[in-house]
Amino acid sequence: MTRYESAKEIYAKLGVDTDAAIEKLKEIPVSLHCWQGDDVIGFDHDGPLTGGIQTTGNYPGRATTPEQLMADLDEVIKLTPGMKKLNVHANYAIFDDGYVDRDVIEPKHFKKWVDFAKERGMGLDFNPTFFSHPKVKDGLTLSSPDEETRQFWIRHGRACIRISQYFADETGVPCVMNIWTGDGSKDVPADRLGPRMRYKDSIEQIIAEPHDPKMVKPCVESKVFGIGVESYTVGSGEFALSFAATHEGCIPLMDNGHYHPTEVVSDKIPALLAFFPEIALHITRPVRWDSDHVVLFDDETKEMAKEIVRCDALDRVNMALDYFDASINRISAWCVGFRSWQKALLNALCMPHEALKTLQDEANWTELMVRQEQIKTLPLGDVWEEYCRRCGTDDEGWFEEVKRYEREVLVNR
Repeated sequence: MTRYESAKEIYAKLGVDTDAAIEKLKEIPVSLHCWQGDDVIGFDHDGPLTGGIQTTGNYPGRATTPEQLMADLDEVIKLTPGMKKLNVHANYAIFDDGYVDRDVIEPKHFKKWVDFAKERGMGLDFNPTFFSHPKVKDGLTLSSPDEETRQFWIRHGRACIRISQYFADETGVPCVMNIWTGDGSKDVPADRLGPRMRYKDSIEQIIAEPHDPKMVKPCVESKVFGIGVESYTVGSGEFALSFAATHEGCIPLMDNGHYHPTEVVSDKIPALLAFFPEIALHITRPVRWDSDHVVLFDDETKEMAKEIVRCDALDRVNMALDYFDASINRISAWCVGFRSWQKALLNALCMPHEALKTLQDEANWTELMVRQEQIKTLPLGDVWEEYCRRCGTDDEGWFEEVKRYEREVLVNR
């Protein structure tokens, strides 16, 4: 008997079909973020990363061209199991026929990304880029009191709706388009409502751009604070959630680094699913604040996956990774994060949720605690290795390939 066969029998005693869990996980798309490979720099400017976010570290091998970034992504796709989408930021436009500013970017500037995704059978998600640009005036974009500045960024957002529609049309897969800005103030503001009213109007103008709501899914993402905007964030949690709740066709996006340290997104997932037909997640690992560390198989990661599965919401939650670490090998960072989220989903799929719910409904808290603790030491690792094997990506040799790629490719850049 193999280790997997033994694990399968153990899980079967709890009413869990591990073969079914493995096959289900193969069908769940998770969006892989392109910006881990080059520290969120992109291809439309030569300046630093600015606008309330930063990347730390200077590990060798950062991608500096579209070709390098796509080659790195191919390594990650090869070394990770599961179905993937590709998440692209607007600052990754590729200008083969001359640079244009962000307010007039077109689908043609992303044709190479579409070709890349189609050749690999992947859908695409998209993000307007409201940072790292000279037209971020006094730390503001869509909420700016300067109308010229605000209209520039509205035009950028509308252009991104058109590009998102292009992505969806070309791939046949719905495109999630996420709106996030770092707008805010370093110190105590004198007016908190005015910027939010301008921000509300700006997003309304952006999502008014014609699109197929079944294929283009605009999201609004909140944040607690950013570097240089510590005292006031225009797009707060209450703002983003209220906007999504009052605007048809707009869905809320929760980044689990964008809340106060004692808040957990795992608890927010079922709360939002009670009201929204769809929600979106940016999955990261905050360390004391929104530090965008590589996703690990830690407690909150497992809890988020459990809530999605136990709420029967795998088709209602749009899942995407979002982190960027420049202090370690970037290929490894991608792979560890993607594998960790896959492992968390598999862990959730291998739990007897209905039996546990029954114990709760019967107020049998004693046995519920016993069973929940028992589950923690089940042989998930053996099921995970079988899942990787069936996906053609083993759970041991992938890091040796990362080290080979570093020696032969990354350190020579």
